[in-house]
Amino acid sequence: MQQPLPVIGIIGGGQLGRMFIEEALRYNVSCVVLDSDPDAPAARLAQHHIQASITDAEAIHQLAAQCDVITYEIEHVFVDALEELEQLGKTVYPSAGALRIIQDKTKQKAFYRSHDIATSDFVLVNEPTAWLPAVRNKGWTKFVAKSGTDGYDGKGVQLMHVDDLLDPSAIPFNGAVVLEEFIVCEKEISVIVAVDASGNTCCYPAVEMQFDAKANLVTYLFSPATLSAQQQEEARALALKTALALNSPGIFAVEMFLDKAGHFLVNETAPRPHNSGHHTIEACYTSQYEQLLRILLHAPLGSTNLIKPAAMINILGDESFSGPYELANESEILRTEGVYIHMYGKKTAKPNRKLGHITILADNQQALIAKTTYIQSLIQIKPLP
Repeated sequence: MQQPLPVIGIIGGGQLGRMFIEEALRYNVSCVVLDSDPDAPAARLAQHHIQASITDAEAIHQLAAQCDVITYEIEHVFVDALEELEQLGKTVYPSAGALRIIQDKTKQKAFYRSHDIATSDFVLVNEPTAWLPAVRNKGWTKFVAKSGTDGYDGKGVQLMHVDDLLDPSAIPFNGAVVLEEFIVCEKEISVIVAVDASGNTCCYPAVEMQFDAKANLVTYLFSPATLSAQQQEEARALALKTALALNSPGIFAVEMFLDKAGHFLVNETAPRPHNSGHHTIEACYTSQYEQLLRILLHAPLGSTNLIKPAAMINILGDESFSGPYELANESEILRTEGVYIHMYGKKTAKPNRKLGHITILADNQQALIAKTTYIQSLIQIKPLP
């Protein structure tokens, strides 16, 4: 007799959960979502929506009571509740231990150092008065400040100059903070690693990311990254080392800098599907979302090979307004072959809010760049009349 399919619980109901459920539905797998937003993008696709905070321990236990396995699509989860579930025998992927390390950037950076994972030089501070002495002691002119907790989508990160610290009011964060050496980059890349419960692994080809310096958000990416074969292997090896050190099944996006000297340095790791892997839905034989589903179902890992070179453009809210919106030029965008629009079902736009993405496929890198430049010129979010 065939075993019943497990029910998967997802903590967080954003676009990552939505795209995961789209894959789960292809396998007739039901999902329950926990999110406080009644209009959460994943909620309308879920079998059930528990409307409560992702930091509500009682709600997390309520989710677990309805599900066979738990995952999450955002780091700001009440990790103590996940540890309690694990102690009760519930499967949580990635593990609560891995999440506890990653969700606090001070612990994450210390973890890299303790596991001999290449990363930028840093110092940890606990109060604003410690910033200036710490930066002067390091001899940095430029540096990056990262709030230990609660950062997301470019928030909680600020590029600063040592002279900024002469004005105490310019210090943006209180509490535990990571101050990092500013790295002059040749490229910023991401490698997504999959680890299953048996320890089997696979990596997606490295992608090259372009950032909006003002919003500190990925605006678009290319896959594969323009790296030599040796550099691709070095990036893959460093990403794999990072993911395996966390000692947990799951999907891990390892973001890195390639500095001017040709060294890869781990910037941050996300224990979940990631913006830098959205293109895998159309561009790879197995998307990052299906890969996570396979891990949760204890199914074999899928091929991570690219079908075609790909680009992904984030569709962001315009800085000029907040409110109901529409994607302009949609017909023109869809006239181009190999272009796929994904809108996330968010009812209102806000400045730089992620509203969707577009994936673009082409036969070669040159054609891909030309097509991406054209599509990017058409993307515009407009207020509804």
